[in-house]
Amino acid sequence: MTHPIAQEPSSAQPPSSARVAVIGAGAIGGYAAALAHWAGLDVTVCVRSAVDSLTIETGGEVRTAPVPIATDPAQVTPVDWVLLTTKAQDTAGAEGWLRRLCGPGTAVAVLQNGVGHQERVAPYVPEGTEILPVVAYISAERTAPGHIRHHIASELQVPEGPLAERFAALLAGSELTVRPVRDFTTAAWRKLFTNLAANPITALLQQRIGVFADPGVTALARDLLREAAAVARAEGADIGEPDVTHTLEIYAIAPPDGGSSMLYDRLAGRPLEHEYITGAVVRAGERHGIATPLNGMLLALLRAVDHELRG
Repeated sequence: MTHPIAQEPSSAQPPSSARVAVIGAGAIGGYAAALAHWAGLDVTVCVRSAVDSLTIETGGEVRTAPVPIATDPAQVTPVDWVLLTTKAQDTAGAEGWLRRLCGPGTAVAVLQNGVGHQERVAPYVPEGTEILPVVAYISAERTAPGHIRHHIASELQVPEGPLAERFAALLAGSELTVRPVRDFTTAAWRKLFTNLAANPITALLQQRIGVFADPGVTALARDLLREAAAVARAEGADIGEPDVTHTLEIYAIAPPDGGSSMLYDRLAGRPLEHEYITGAVVRAGERHGIATPLNGMLLALLRAVDHELRG
């Protein structure tokens, strides 16, 4: 079953009655839902456990978004856009929401880490549903249910095309920047790179981004990324040494008290997303016959930690 990017023409502006459902109220989902609400969109947040509202800390300000909350798929009907913001490992658990929210004309934007967004979501939506993979450059953390601390960045990268134009028009009035890109395979792997060293290292050490001030940790990160770059190229991504250097530069200038989604999950006792970050590199390496000993070692350690978290 295939889910192609939209074939119909895009409209210049979203209809004023556009209805949006955000599945998940974690760091990315809560932040995106609040910004869409403040932009005047009709937003509903779909979660397992109710929260009173969304509170966002950003730029030294604290703002509240009193968005409607749904806790049961039976409470919702089809919408124009679904933003799937659960962790990648929770995609199957969102099927009940997706089946209720997707009707004729519904598009699903997948704001998740990793690669292969469309293939991951396709089994859980009605056949013919348009799926838009999204690379989210948003550094944020959920500090409590419904409470999000935004650190830096608000950019969403999507593959060029009519559906991307519709998505950009939908969020044009918000503080989220939608940037269509021609080579989305490369864009997705570049985003994976930003997570590939930071997530496992911070989670395993239970330290924040400031740990990369240690030259030894940076050297390890460089070797991890170089190993993954060979895999990315085999997957068709234009990834090389400049991407390795740029990723390390991002770590160097990031706020030292910032973290990673995997660190936040470990600290909160939640399951980890390692199979869709480190695991994506190891499995792709196996497909192409490329050795990934460093990433493989981290994957084994992360699996052990995750097993303990799951009890």
